[in-house]
Amino acid sequence: MAERHRDARDGRENPAMADERDGRDESADGDTRDSVRRAWDELVTTARRTVADGLVVGTSGNVSVRAGDTVLVTPTGVPYDRLTQDDIVGVGLDGRQVLGSLRPTSELPMHLAVYRATGARAVVHTHAAHATAVSVLVPELPLIHYMAAALGGPVRVAPYATYGTPELAENMLRALAGRSACLLQNHGTLAYGGSLDQAYDRTAQLEWMCRVWLLSSSVPGLTPALLSPDQLGEAGERLRGYGQKRQGQN
Repeated sequence: MAERHRDARDGRENPAMADERDGRDESADGDTRDSVRRAWDELVTTARRTVADGLVVGTSGNVSVRAGDTVLVTPTGVPYDRLTQDDIVGVGLDGRQVLGSLRPTSELPMHLAVYRATGARAVVHTHAAHATAVSVLVPELPLIHYMAAALGGPVRVAPYATYGTPELAENMLRALAGRSACLLQNHGTLAYGGSLDQAYDRTAQLEWMCRVWLLSSSVPGLTPALLSPDQLGEAGERLRGYGQKRQGQN
C-alpha cells in the first residue's frame, strides 16, 4: 500500500508546500522544512515504538505531533515500518491537509480536538490490551497506584462511540477534563503531552497501571487495596518535584 502511494507521488510537488514558499525567505523556509522533517522522524520513531512495545497491533493506533500550526500525523492503513520522509502527512488545526498525499489517520478528529482544547504538542493513541480490557469493565480506572497523579488524577473511561467520529472526540474530551490521558471504552487509550516522549510515557504508564489492576483483581478471594483521594493528592505533590532539576534551578 505504501509503495503504491509513493509511486503515484513521484515527480509531483505538494501544492501546499509550493504555495508556502511563494514570497517567503528561502532560509526561513529551509529552517521550517528541517524542523518539520525532524518532527516527522520523531513521530515515526514513536509510532514504531508502540508496535515494538506491544501497545498496538498492525496499523491500529496513531500518533501525532504539532510543528507550529501544522499537525503531523500517521497516515491511515500504512504499516509504521514502511514510513519514510516521502510519506509525511500534515494538516492544519482546521483539518485541511497541507503536507503529503497519503490520507491522514481516521482518528484525526480526536487528535485535532486535543490540540484545540489543550496546550498539547503530541498525542499518542493505542489499542493496548490491558487498558482496553479495563475500559470494558469500569467507568474509571481504580486508584491502584499513585502514578495516576501524574496523569492528573483517576483515569476516566470515555463512553463508546464509533471510531473516527466527532462523537468519539467529544466523549474523549469530557473524559480528559483535568487529565492528560483517558481510556476509550471498547477501544483503547489516548494520552497527550508537551512532547512525543511525554505522551508516550503517559501511555505506557496507563497501560502498566491497567495491567496491575487486572492482575491484582484476578486473585480469588482477595480485593486490591486502593489509594484514597488524599493519598493520591499527597503523591501528586511529591511528583511535582520529581526528577533532576534544570540548571539554574534551586
